[in-house]
Amino acid sequence: MTKWRTASAGELRAAISQLLTIIEQRIARGESDTFDTEAARTLTERIGEIGLIPGLLAELPDLTAQILHGDYSPVNLLFDGERLSAVLDFRPPDPFLISYDLGRMAFYPNTVARDPGWMNAARTMITAYQDANPGVAAADIQSCARVAFLQLLGSLYGVKQHYLKPGLFQDDLDDFWLLRHRAAGILLSHLADTDALLHALTATPTRH
Repeated sequence: MTKWRTASAGELRAAISQLLTIIEQRIARGESDTFDTEAARTLTERIGEIGLIPGLLAELPDLTAQILHGDYSPVNLLFDGERLSAVLDFRPPDPFLISYDLGRMAFYPNTVARDPGWMNAARTMITAYQDANPGVAAADIQSCARVAFLQLLGSLYGVKQHYLKPGLFQDDLDDFWLLRHRAAGILLSHLADTDALLHALTATPTRH
């Protein structure tokens, strides 16, 4: 958790530069394909965004850590009809930020990138979370969109595998990289909107 909160934009920039060099070499050899073009575009955009990381991390308040799932997403949920019957693939039992788990669920990249109603979906998810866990600190909820954005911004998952160590389902990872990058851009352009939503959901009702 300490490592995450002190992430180096310089290290990320160096990793991106390595990938861009590999793409340039493929182009020079006449081996480039459509994904190389998309990867070069998205990685270049990411270099322009990662300078935001130190400031956004510094603005985060003290946040609560607990044992959490870490990858609560549709691929890890089993349903029996409409009933959730099992949750798979729990991460190693290390404590991490509640804001990370909640942000990943409420602002899941597939939803943000593909559903025009993603803000309403986030509202529904977080309201249900509050009902189930009324003791969660307001700061953990208020920060979850920014934590989700920072996690996306600091991750090269998918494109890194493509060029350094392709996986068994690399085509899916390629698509996931493009989707996650798009989601990061959407969250960046809506930080003020998500801040307003999350503060409204944690506002203490006025008593008369």
